[in-house]
Amino acid sequence: MTETSKGVLEVKSAGGAGDVSGAFEDFMTSFEAFREANDKRLAEIERRSAADPVTSEKVDRISQALDEHKKVLDRVVLKRARPALGQRDSIGALEHLEHKQGFESYIRTGDERQLRALEEKAMSYGSGQDGGYLVPEETEAMIGKRLAEISPIRSIASVRQVSTAVLKKPFAVTGPATGWVGETAPRPETASSTLDELSFPTAELYAMPAATAALLEDSVVDLDAWIAGEIETAFAEQEGAAFVNGDGTNKPRGFLDYPQVDDADWSWGNVGNLATGNAAGLPATAPSDKLIDLIYALKASYRQNANWVMNRKTQATLRKLKDGDGNYLWQPPAAPGSRAMLAGFPVVEAEEMPDIAANATPIAFGDFGRGYLVVDRTGVRVLRDPYSAKPYVLFYTTKRVGGGIQNFEAIKLLKVEA
Repeated sequence: MTETSKGVLEVKSAGGAGDVSGAFEDFMTSFEAFREANDKRLAEIERRSAADPVTSEKVDRISQALDEHKKVLDRVVLKRARPALGQRDSIGALEHLEHKQGFESYIRTGDERQLRALEEKAMSYGSGQDGGYLVPEETEAMIGKRLAEISPIRSIASVRQVSTAVLKKPFAVTGPATGWVGETAPRPETASSTLDELSFPTAELYAMPAATAALLEDSVVDLDAWIAGEIETAFAEQEGAAFVNGDGTNKPRGFLDYPQVDDADWSWGNVGNLATGNAAGLPATAPSDKLIDLIYALKASYRQNANWVMNRKTQATLRKLKDGDGNYLWQPPAAPGSRAMLAGFPVVEAEEMPDIAANATPIAFGDFGRGYLVVDRTGVRVLRDPYSAKPYVLFYTTKRVGGGIQNFEAIKLLKVEA
């Protein structure tokens, strides 16, 4: 086992103990080792027009280790960010406490009498035996908070909660006519603005964690936190894939699913892209220039809050690039929990983004807060099923989520083509 591999394993052990500062220190140590090895590789290319295979292999190995360090660091930071839940929480209202107690009774034993009584008193809690019951508000808030932390696109997009199945958002195709006039000059009548409508339907997202009878009978186990922990990763993975590549059929529509055109021919309803100039990847000469071009393809009003979106493999490729002054374009996070930076803008790692390949769009850049909208329908429902997988008890958990582009100017893509 190499020293680098040993370091990764050591960090995983430290990360499990919640040592954020130690994990961050190991991450920065790996980055320094990567920078030193890559500088050596670039120097060999300048001297001999090719790097020593041993040096190139070392750079790739350290780059992979750096990715592992980043995963561990993110995992430790995420674990520490988890809010406390359970019977020790202060509910603040009697009806919330009743709902929480009734929900726990339903989860542990299947006794739904208290939830049914709440339904009769206020038709806002339950959806009936066939559709399951809404989780307590604190549990729903915990799930939403954790999804925002582990779902990459959700963390940078606009998120809106609705109570209906579809959100319809009007936008102005043409605004009213305006102009300058003198103080006493007549004011000509302005033209009426033309409006159109974007539609964001919500679709059902589900997970089905299983529990043993022993787990449900253990009064020490916090079932609210257990359910949230079981479904949050499954929900984040599914919606994360849909926000990037979803086709809009029974799922959100991903920003890569919309029509794409050369940015010079951009029009509303399309996503503009810039070509790399190389059919296989970034150009061999001055590859960083294409990233600069993509940055300035975005209007200044969107650029100030822009993020890069790419997968881990693409980030590893860009990590080796330097600008004309010899500075690395990619910089590590400044502190635990922060993002790496590329050319001065944060990097969001989304594994659903395509790899660098012919005709692919592996890099997105834009203000996703203004460009992409995530729609959450309020309410997370749980249906207890003790029959389908005996002796285990299944918990069919559902939430409704939608999404799509709301501003086609705010997102640009880099496309691999000549």
